[in-house]
Amino acid sequence: MLVEATLAMTMLTALGLALLKLSLNVTTPRQWVLQQSITDSYLTFEKASAQRQEFEVVTGVNSQWPVYPAIAVTNVSFGRLPGGAEITGTVSRTRMADANNLPPSGTGTTVSNPTSMEVWRLQSVVRYRVGTRNYYKSRTVVRSQ
Repeated sequence: MLVEATLAMTMLTALGLALLKLSLNVTTPRQWVLQQSITDSYLTFEKASAQRQEFEVVTGVNSQWPVYPAIAVTNVSFGRLPGGAEITGTVSRTRMADANNLPPSGTGTTVSNPTSMEVWRLQSVVRYRVGTRNYYKSRTVVRSQ
């Protein structure tokens, strides 16, 4: 009787562990998709921020987007997964002047740029890690005045 009970408990334990592993295999891809959605949402925020700020603030000395090749790197928390695990990464920001801008930001002339248009590309790159893989996403906003 004791042998049968021990055998039954061993089989139930093995079955329970197998079912636990299967349930974890189902939730792992969902967490990956959740992290992708959260980082996409953060990039939407970055894009909106680049679009809504006044042009003088974006091109000013204290801009969040320094002039390329300078890059401003910020550690950010994108959010939390179910269970409380934090999703973190970095945001790198820079801005690049259009070549046709008038000096000092470009090499254009009054002939090639008669309206004195000033154009800047604001780029935000998000870097984060899921498991052992690194992911990079970027958004670029073109601002002109």
